[in-house]
Amino acid sequence: MVKRSRVLGCGSYLPANVVTNRDLEARVDTSDEWIVQRTGIKSRHIAADGELTSDLAIAAATRALEHAGVDAASIDCIVLATTTPDNTFPATATKVQAALGTKGFALDIQAVCAGFVYAMSIADNFIRIGQANRALVIGAETFSRLLDWKDRTTCVLFGDGAGAVVMDGYDAAGTSADRGVLSTHLHSDGAQYGLLYVDGGPSTTGTAGHVRMNGQDVFRHAVSKLSSVVEEALAANGLEPSAVDWLVPHQANQRIIDGIARKLKLPTDKVVLTVDRHGNTSAASIPLALCEAVHDGRVKRGDLILMEAIGGGLTWGAAMVRW
Repeated sequence: MVKRSRVLGCGSYLPANVVTNRDLEARVDTSDEWIVQRTGIKSRHIAADGELTSDLAIAAATRALEHAGVDAASIDCIVLATTTPDNTFPATATKVQAALGTKGFALDIQAVCAGFVYAMSIADNFIRIGQANRALVIGAETFSRLLDWKDRTTCVLFGDGAGAVVMDGYDAAGTSADRGVLSTHLHSDGAQYGLLYVDGGPSTTGTAGHVRMNGQDVFRHAVSKLSSVVEEALAANGLEPSAVDWLVPHQANQRIIDGIARKLKLPTDKVVLTVDRHGNTSAASIPLALCEAVHDGRVKRGDLILMEAIGGGLTWGAAMVRW
C-alpha cells in the first residue's frame, strides 16, 4: 500500500466582465481575425475595479469545497498558485485561509502559467509524507493588471479567473489504476528567463511592471518542452498515449494544444479547450478547464487526465491524475 492524494471536488470562478476581440479592436491595433488565427482566442474575462486575486480565489475555493462535500475546517493546507498576489506580502493564500476559516498552513507558489501543476505537486507531496491530510489547491490570477494595453502582442492573450481542487490522502494499491495523483513532473530553465517576464518588481523598479514576451521563442520552447514532459509522465506510469482519457492543457495557444494532442494521437473531443473563451489565465487555466469538463459531465470517475503547462522562468510540468 502507498499513500496517495485523490481529488474530491473542484470549483471555479470567472469575473462577470467579458471582453471580446471586437472590444479590443477599439483599444489597440489588432483584429478579431488576427487574434483567432494565431491563438484561437475569441474572448476573455477581466476582473472589475477592486476585484482582487483573493476574491477570485475565495469564490473558486468555496465552490470546490461545496462540490467536494467537505467543510473548510477540515482543510489543513492551502497552496495558491498566482503571479498576481494582492500584495507583495503576506501570501494571498493567508487571506483565503482567513476568509474560509481553514486551519493548518497556507502559502503562495510562483511558477506563472505552470503554477497549478507546481501547486498540485507540492500539495501531493505534503499529503504523501503526512504533513497534511486534506489540501486546497488554487490557481488564481488577475493577470490583466500586468498588461500593457498598448502592446498588441501581449494584451490580447490574457484573462482573469480562478480554479480550485480539494485533495485528500488515502491508502492505495500503488498502481496506475489508483485514483488520484499518479505522478507529477516539474522542470525549469532559468537561462530562458528573458523570453517571458514582467519588467518590474519590488527589487528592481518598485512597480508591478508589464508583461514582455518573445512570442516566437516561447512557442518553440513550448512545443518541445511540453512534448518531452508528456512523454516523461507516460513513461513514469508505464502507460501508452491511448490510456489517456482527457488532455487538460494550459490554455495559452490553440496551435500548441493541437500539437500536443497530435503527438498523443488524441481526437479533438478528448482535449478540454477553454482558450477561445478564457484566453490565457496563467495559473488558473488548467483548473478552470478541468472544472468545466467535470461539471458538464465529460470527465467521469476513473478517467485518466493528463495536465501540462509551461510558463515564464521558463517553468514547465505535467501531472497524471485519475479522477
